[in-house]
Amino acid sequence: MAVIIIGNLLGATLFGLFCMMGHRTGANQLVLSRLAFGRRGAYLVCAGQLLMSMAWVGVNTWVVLDFAVAALNRMGIHAGSWMPYAIAAIIMIIQIALAVKGFRAIQVFERWTMPIVLLVMAVMTVLALTRKEFEPLATHGAGPGGIVAMSQLMTAIGVGWSITWLVYASDYTRFVPAGEAPKKVFTATALGMFLPTVWLAGLGAALASSGSATDPAQMVITAFGAMSLPVLLLVLHGPIAANIVVMYSASLAALSMDLRTGRWKIPVATGVTASAVLIWFLNAHDVGESFKQWLVSLVFWMAPWAGICLVDFYVLRRARISVDDCYEPGSTSRLGDFSKNGVLALVAGLVAAWSFQVGAVSALTGPLSRITGGLDLSWLTGMLVGGGAYWLLARKSVAPSPAETEVNLIVGAVSGEPR
Repeated sequence: MAVIIIGNLLGATLFGLFCMMGHRTGANQLVLSRLAFGRRGAYLVCAGQLLMSMAWVGVNTWVVLDFAVAALNRMGIHAGSWMPYAIAAIIMIIQIALAVKGFRAIQVFERWTMPIVLLVMAVMTVLALTRKEFEPLATHGAGPGGIVAMSQLMTAIGVGWSITWLVYASDYTRFVPAGEAPKKVFTATALGMFLPTVWLAGLGAALASSGSATDPAQMVITAFGAMSLPVLLLVLHGPIAANIVVMYSASLAALSMDLRTGRWKIPVATGVTASAVLIWFLNAHDVGESFKQWLVSLVFWMAPWAGICLVDFYVLRRARISVDDCYEPGSTSRLGDFSKNGVLALVAGLVAAWSFQVGAVSALTGPLSRITGGLDLSWLTGMLVGGGAYWLLARKSVAPSPAETEVNLIVGAVSGEPR
């Protein structure tokens, strides 16, 4: 829980800073990546985001299938091995339809379902924390092996969890009215990331500490008794709520790559690709390890990218940019068509992240991680080296835009002054 709290406190702070970029500029996150990588140089990041979004939908859907099957069994509906695939198909169709509708449909869905989810989660928490089967897990000392395990947990679901959401941040805060104070935007988004993540992680740890079962669905049934059915059914809300956001951002990634295609086609393509990823996860031997490695692989490239974007926007440009430059053709834009500074910094950050990464296979485990016995600091080394390299390369060529009034967004966030 210490790793979860500290990691998500840092991750939520980063998330809040990225969310303020969208509020400040009215542009989505990958369009803003053109500031550091150039008009077409940002295609590399866009392609990574598009593929990642497609895979995320499959992963999110896979996570809850065990709960869905358990809920049906609880209602006396038993079926063969085809049941998870049928449930997945229904979920996929619903979320594709919502994503095709766009931002307003997503907004309505989240607004009307979240109060119910919040109520049920509150009841779950009370029931879980009043049980007597908890075991004192904190009695074990944290020696060298414990520090290594904590570092890996930090990368996977501590700060790493929030980092995987940075690439989506501005996609939604660009809709926040310009008159809202930056401090309010930062506080709302940072707490919106921090509080539920820590809350649900704590609830999961409480359930797991009972030692009553290893299967998540069976843990829920054992813990909540009569309440297990509504809880298990409500869990189905999770992938839909997350995936419609991811699918919408996948469409923005395609548009940011200047792909000229109907916006509805991207969610459909995302659903097809996600189904293939889902099938792969359904047949994985160790689903927990597969999920952990999936998150680690995202942090590997997102941490350097995040460090570069933060340095570019807040340090070098001081939150003063000409948004029009982001949409101009590379031949006429002040940003240029291809920024070697951004790409070289990204390469340096990737190497630094890999050197301290624990990979799914031996070849992907970096030398510094091997030397330290499995220590994983890939998120930290990637972000610091990526951002630091970009500062060294671009500090003389990148400056605040004269087209904007002088507003320092960080100072505004602290003071609460509207932009």
